[in-house]
Amino acid sequence: MEGFVTLEQVGHAYGGPGTPLAVDDLTLAVDRGEFAAVVGPSGCGKSTLMKLATGLQFPQSGVITVAGEVVDKPVKIAGMAFQAPTLLPWRTTLDNVLLPLEIVEPHRSRIRRKRAAYEERGEALLAHVGLEGAGEKYPWELSGGMQMRASLCRALVHEPQLLMLDEPFGALDAFTREELWCVIRDIHAESHVTIILVTHDLREATFLADRIFVMSARPGHILIERRVAFDRPRDLELTYTAPFQDMVHELRDHIVEARQ
Repeated sequence: MEGFVTLEQVGHAYGGPGTPLAVDDLTLAVDRGEFAAVVGPSGCGKSTLMKLATGLQFPQSGVITVAGEVVDKPVKIAGMAFQAPTLLPWRTTLDNVLLPLEIVEPHRSRIRRKRAAYEERGEALLAHVGLEGAGEKYPWELSGGMQMRASLCRALVHEPQLLMLDEPFGALDAFTREELWCVIRDIHAESHVTIILVTHDLREATFLADRIFVMSARPGHILIERRVAFDRPRDLELTYTAPFQDMVHELRDHIVEARQ
């Protein structure tokens, strides 16, 4: 199987052999630079897929590769953002953004010597997502949407080749969520980073993705793969059109069937 990220006949259970599988025969491939979304009923294994693809968990069966290498350790070229921003309250926003550089090589070995350059990179990212001047604020001084923007900057600061997003906007209000859709849309257009988004929001998946994978109920596997044909760049007005709504309803029907 070819792809920048591939999962081939993957099976995994958190309790070890003999316990119920979270995913089984999970097979998919995501191309370099592609924006993929994964949707499905609750408990279908979407977050398990994220952990497996980044080396936070290892499969009991099957093979996972990222950038042509079998995943047998945490994937250093990946950045991750989750539903909860999980910013450290004792660090400023800029210091939270720079945290991966203190952990991931080769940046870890360079950060003391190149602190000013890295701080400049972090400030530029914050400005890019609408947080110019917020670097010295602490997380508790930021709104939920601002914290999520900072979390995205933290996931991007080490210039990953793969960005994994696990329900990153689920806790936000509708208007803030749509604003951040546009932020992610623009980041993808400018950087061409490979993105895999796990979401329950079918509008979000349809607006952002090049391809959408629909997972079955547990044990999760791919039921269908749907290519999104809407031209880029996409404007939020697209979400009110009949073709967009038709695709959302089609995806919903697949998930309803998956739950039965």
